[in-house]
Amino acid sequence: QVQLVESGGGLVQSGGSLRLSCAASGLTFSRYAMGWFRQAPGKERDFVASLNWVGTGYADSVKGRFTISRDNAKNTLYLQMNSLKPEDTAVYYCAASVGNGKWSYWGPGTQVTVSS
Repeated sequence: QVQLVESGGGLVQSGGSLRLSCAASGLTFSRYAMGWFRQAPGKERDFVASLNWVGTGYADSVKGRFTISRDNAKNTLYLQMNSLKPEDTAVYYCAASVGNGKWSYWGPGTQVTVSS
């Protein structure tokens, strides 16, 4: 059974930093492309960042501030978030894909709140 579990969310002031983690189990982690998404209240879930065998990709809104990385030995995905803004407030989700453009597995999410 595949499980993705996010952690590291919380309340931070504008300009602060957080590092999110996503612990994966039940899959061969290194064979999956991984991504981060977020959903703000009343809005759709949006792409944040992805990491696959080719490289990384970021939403324009987070470029230069967020960094996605992974540790295959620990089956863990990370999202380093710097210079946080109130508009970054959302529930953040990690997801896994075999590389076919579909995100097959999702975690339950972790709340990030940025105060102004």
